[in-house]
Amino acid sequence: MALRRITLRDFVIVQTLDLDLADGFTVLTGETGAGKSILIDALQLVMGARADAHAVREGCTRADITAQFDTIAPVLPLLDAYGIEPDSESGLLLRRSIDSQGKSRAWINGTPATATQLRELGSLLVDIHGQHAWQSLMHPASIRLLLDAYGRIPAEALQVPWAQWHALQAQLEAAQSGLARREEERERLQWQVAELDRLAPQPGEWDTLNAEHQRLSHAQQLLESARQAIDLLDAEEVGVQHGLRRAAQTLADHASIEPRFQEWIELLESSQTQLQETLRGLGGYLDRVEWDPEQLAQLDQRLGSWLSLARRLRLAPESLPSTWQDWKQALQALEDDIDVAALETRVTQAREAYLLEAEHISQLRRKAGAQLAVAITAAMQELGMEGGRFEVSFLPAPPSATGTDTIDFLVSGHSGSSPRPIAKVASGGELSRISLAIAVTTSKLGQAPTLIFDEVDAGVGGIVAHTVGRMMRQLGQDRQVLAVTHLPQVAASAHHHLRVSKAIDPQDHATVSHTEPLDDAGRAAELARMLGGEPGAATPLAHAREMLKTGQATGDESVQTELFTSRGRSASFRTRPS
Repeated sequence: MALRRITLRDFVIVQTLDLDLADGFTVLTGETGAGKSILIDALQLVMGARADAHAVREGCTRADITAQFDTIAPVLPLLDAYGIEPDSESGLLLRRSIDSQGKSRAWINGTPATATQLRELGSLLVDIHGQHAWQSLMHPASIRLLLDAYGRIPAEALQVPWAQWHALQAQLEAAQSGLARREEERERLQWQVAELDRLAPQPGEWDTLNAEHQRLSHAQQLLESARQAIDLLDAEEVGVQHGLRRAAQTLADHASIEPRFQEWIELLESSQTQLQETLRGLGGYLDRVEWDPEQLAQLDQRLGSWLSLARRLRLAPESLPSTWQDWKQALQALEDDIDVAALETRVTQAREAYLLEAEHISQLRRKAGAQLAVAITAAMQELGMEGGRFEVSFLPAPPSATGTDTIDFLVSGHSGSSPRPIAKVASGGELSRISLAIAVTTSKLGQAPTLIFDEVDAGVGGIVAHTVGRMMRQLGQDRQVLAVTHLPQVAASAHHHLRVSKAIDPQDHATVSHTEPLDDAGRAAELARMLGGEPGAATPLAHAREMLKTGQATGDESVQTELFTSRGRSASFRTRPS
């Protein structure tokens, strides 16, 4: 089992719904418009589908959807990548909130998440087959993806060799068409690099030059300041050092009377030590520093050359060192690119690598296509298309990131007819049955523990409907299967039955819908309604009981069929009348 529970608040026409789900095959039935497919829409949103303001029930500010799943092993690496702790007791909680402006927020196990993360997790948890699934079979890309998924074909392995070949081919075409332009660019770079070579600006040199120039320009003032500081600190009678000594001596004369004087004497002595260090430093500065007009002239010349070149090149002076390196690298790359012959060799090698991988993928697809054709042809026989045939067609296609194959599904609906592209099958009933055959066949190999079929049985009936119900019940032996259906034959085969109904609330005249689990008697009554019988009529009810007995007899005894009432309560939601 995967999907344990779904909770809705103010979603579309739903005021509140709390629904527990069980293992096996579950059907949802009810009158048209009762809201059966709302659960499917809600699940798609909580698994990352695009949200808009229409999801919010009229008059409300926010819709809220929560789905509780079992934490299956395939989702653990994703949870770890998202930094989300799994919860062995509560399972996996996906939640989506949408406000009346269409803005949405999402959570995984209470941790804020993105719609992309919901989609990634949802793809591992649920496979949804819609009632118009056959429409995707009209698109080559969908056909290719379906076949690759069925055959577990690693088509993504083509992306790297394709990208490398494509990029090298673009470089070669640019090299072949732009030789003259590149030569002009090369000459321009050569001149610019030569100019900078003469200056040879080094990283950090601009700041150093300016600081040294500033120091030498004010050398006389700096020396005078140092001399004045020495005089102020060390002058006889009036210098700071003399004052510190006198103050310390004065306190020392009375330290025997006032012990606290000793602490201040120590501070004064420490200050004298620091003052002496300062005087030694200033003295050394005066000995070492002298005004050097020649050095200042050299700095003036270097700075002038630097500024002049920066103006000519229209660059900031401090950017000259990095620009010099960039231009040298660009020149080297340009000279390398001019080697068209070497580039042609690389393009040929990349093309051969791509074609080798593409041929491998093509072989895998052809093998998977043959297996898929056999499986779907067999399913078609059971779905009332005796003698029908399904084939997978392969034609050469221009190389692309997805390979060198044009893939199409060909179908003949009955014996004696030639297979034609599925897009040219005129009968809507045939399209529905073919789509159902593909859905059932490919779902058997899927990894998602929950399968949802939203009215995929539209357009079938009679004995074929019994077959559809049997197929879904068989799927329910190993997977959790939910199906929205209008066919009593399908509903009779389910392990569990949910009925969606609606009525007018006499208090506020709002339309109130209920989702409730059915026991055997309730199922028989609902099947009788689906058969078109009047409420309480004996004949339809007897037929319904027989149909239910037959449908349940086709199941697997290992599937637990306890009713939903053993797990919780029925659910309800309300809508305002139009």
